[in-house]
Amino acid sequence: MDWEIVIGLETHAQLSTRSKIFSGASTAFGSPPNTQACAVDIALPGVLPVLNIDAVGKAIRFGIAVGATVNRRSVFARKNYFYPDLPKGYQISQYETPVVEGGQVAIQLDGVEKIIHLTRAHLEEDAGKSLHEDFHGMTGIDLNRAGTPLLEIVTEPDMRSAEEAVEYAKTLHALVRWIDICDGNMQEGSFRCDANVSVRKRGSDQLGTRREIKNLNSFRFLQQAIEYEARWQIEHLEEGGNIQQATVLFDPDSGQTRLMRTKEDAHDYRYFPDPDLLPLEIDDAWLERTREDMPELPAVRRQRYQNELGLSAQDTVLLVSDRETADYFEATLAAISTGDRAAAAKLAANWINGELAAALNRAELELPASPVSASALAGLISRVIDKTLSSKLAKEVFDGLWSGAGSADEIIDKRGLRQISDSGAIEKLVDEVIGANEQQVADYLGGKQKAFNSLVGQVMKASKGKANPAQVNEILKQKLDKR
Repeated sequence: MDWEIVIGLETHAQLSTRSKIFSGASTAFGSPPNTQACAVDIALPGVLPVLNIDAVGKAIRFGIAVGATVNRRSVFARKNYFYPDLPKGYQISQYETPVVEGGQVAIQLDGVEKIIHLTRAHLEEDAGKSLHEDFHGMTGIDLNRAGTPLLEIVTEPDMRSAEEAVEYAKTLHALVRWIDICDGNMQEGSFRCDANVSVRKRGSDQLGTRREIKNLNSFRFLQQAIEYEARWQIEHLEEGGNIQQATVLFDPDSGQTRLMRTKEDAHDYRYFPDPDLLPLEIDDAWLERTREDMPELPAVRRQRYQNELGLSAQDTVLLVSDRETADYFEATLAAISTGDRAAAAKLAANWINGELAAALNRAELELPASPVSASALAGLISRVIDKTLSSKLAKEVFDGLWSGAGSADEIIDKRGLRQISDSGAIEKLVDEVIGANEQQVADYLGGKQKAFNSLVGQVMKASKGKANPAQVNEILKQKLDKR
């Protein structure tokens, strides 16, 4: 507890363009090695880069989404270093003047909001990939990724725990997918994080020496890597050692970080403006067109759900965790046949965040692949609202929707699941249960509430779960209180 962890993240979001940032080569994933690397990507003599305008448009969208400054003029630079998968011997990036500066991302953790400030977001090209596992005693080089467009998003060192870092990464991941600039596929390397981790004595305002953990492509690995690295640094300092600025890799098998290289500073990369690329200029008309094309952002939609529909903060956080869920909720709500929009919204939120989410998790499916469409779920919720279904029967109908047994109404009719709401029929069942359970009746009249619950259960059992529970409670209480 004497130490404080300080974390900043650098996230590489692969922009979802069809071609690379400075060439016309395809960005499709999964092709055989070196089949999507053209003359520009492999740096043949005499070739020149040509900027992909779609990549710039996606960077502008991000800048607007996080409330950042979109620089009207930005510059591409050469970042010089030598590595086998970097054909030119330099990477085209942005340094002194990036396309996006500032901005912020709000995260929710344990019901508390925290603002994570962004330093910058800049455009750059990806390097190739070194393949170590497929060759005995050698390393293979695949240049398919060389030139793939990236938006590198850099935060201030605002995070103080691995949990905060993971929540930020999840929020950012949802945002770039929401505004349709990145598919977020972490297994394919479309969204990966570098974590800069340092520790300092609690209460100090001086930053410690950081170590950068490279290429974390899952939220679980991000949390494990930060937790291990922080423990290692604290133990090392308490034993009298010093922390050397370095780049480290995380080994998921051992759960440990290991030194990759001592960390270079910016001057080691010898940045200078790329002479083959003119400065990037963005005019007001382009910015305005992009603003008009932006979808309603997660924070705005979350606030709308709370203000207009009366949903809780917890409900709305789950509903806007990704755009697919939010759109599914809207489609479900629009298809529910009831005048009480707030009640319908609450039921829809409960079903989507509860039963549907659990079923998707069990089946290891994402929402777009759900067997239960928004209109089908709306049909089920409508029958709950009009009291055709009890909550127990509704779950049985949901199972039928999931297995493709038909619409809610068809399943109700086929399986005889319509709730009994006829007062006369329920009264008859209550009389039969009271007559057959004299001891429990006496126990209730003697002040034992559990006996009443047992009698309710007997009535529900007699009705095969179809009796309206609220009516059962009311009728049973009226009859017992008269005794």
